Amino acid sequence: MAQKFHFEDNEYDFDDLSDNAKSNINLLQFINRRVKELNNMQALLQRSKNSYVSSLKQEMLAGKAGFLLGEE
Repeated sequence: MAQKFHFEDNEYDFDDLSDNAKSNINLLQFINRRVKELNNMQALLQRSKNSYVSSLKQEMLAGKAGFLLGEE
């Protein structure tokens, strides 16, 4: 069974494409995976940043209050 893919509302057989077109498809797939990976990394880093900012705020408030809030 031939591998098919969709591109701009058309369906194509992968085997019918030129080697250059196949290479471009493979590169596009790699780029899409990499973009997804980097988006996931960005979300992870943003979550880490938010955690550090929250920790810093808590530390600064504790310094003003004279005791550490939220810890026993």
